[in-house]
Amino acid sequence: MRIKDIPKAERPREKLIQKGPENLKDEELLAILIGTGIEGKSVLEIAKQILRKYSKKRLLQMKYKDLSKIKGIGLAKACIILASQELVKRALKIEDSGLPIVQTVNDVVLQVGYIRDKSREHFIAIYLNARNELIFRKHIFIGTLNASLVHPREIFKEALEHNAASVILVHNHPSGDPTPSEDDLEITKRIVEAGKIMGIDILDHIIITKNKVFSFKEKKLI
Repeated sequence: MRIKDIPKAERPREKLIQKGPENLKDEELLAILIGTGIEGKSVLEIAKQILRKYSKKRLLQMKYKDLSKIKGIGLAKACIILASQELVKRALKIEDSGLPIVQTVNDVVLQVGYIRDKSREHFIAIYLNARNELIFRKHIFIGTLNASLVHPREIFKEALEHNAASVILVHNHPSGDPTPSEDDLEITKRIVEAGKIMGIDILDHIIITKNKVFSFKEKKLI
């Protein structure tokens, strides 16, 4: 049976509008996301077949590569399904990846606090995905920092390799004074500008000492 052969009031979209999404069956909800059928099969038939083969939980765990291979879904519809799933996960704050969340200065310090007592400066980049989950951490430089030694390309090379959405910069001041130097300011400016070109946000640059912390973001320097 084609969608147009179903009484209008019982078609998935119309039913959702009139009765609300909570009153739709699983296959009707999935049919709305898929949108259209294929030759010889209605969108409802496709949705039923998919749900017979894959559980709802399995569908939520599937990646683009797998979804796009299901007959009747394809490339564009896989994107719609993944986008809707991700929006729901974020709204419900579902964090099922097991990756640490980095949203505050304290979160950053928890990840790199071991450099507080180092006798040399350590410059670290923390790479985050769109959920602010830590996906990679890289020591970029060890030694006395100056603007000629820290290159944006080193930072963004790793960002691209790990599909990072944003980066937090961190380094320590063995002197105990977290006040940024002229080189710190210049390095940060260059990296932020490069990030704008690359489409990767530099969320903060944090300087830590044994007892103090300085955040460029909190001081409105980023």
